[in-house]
Amino acid sequence: MGGDRGAAGEADLVVALYNPASRTRREQLVRAVEVLREHRAPGTPTVVARAVGSDAESVTVTALAELDLDAVDMRTLLIVGSSTTRVVPGDPPRVYTPRWYPA
Repeated sequence: MGGDRGAAGEADLVVALYNPASRTRREQLVRAVEVLREHRAPGTPTVVARAVGSDAESVTVTALAELDLDAVDMRTLLIVGSSTTRVVPGDPPRVYTPRWYPA
């Protein structure tokens, strides 16, 4: 996350991390989530999509404060929403971010 580590969190953009951590390389994921938690509300919708497209596929929708980092590995796409990201309840739940920005 470059020179200003808070820039991505402060920008209130949706952040997607692809293959964010291996069993031995966890520190980058931990730090990225720490930075996002500094700038995002605890209830920010977060998607943990693992092994997408395979028989082992799983997609979990949670809140940023409840994110289980142990569920994230090299087969994961982690998406942390913005302040406008919404969850539509259902089975499975749907997550979307409107293409408009508050004034």
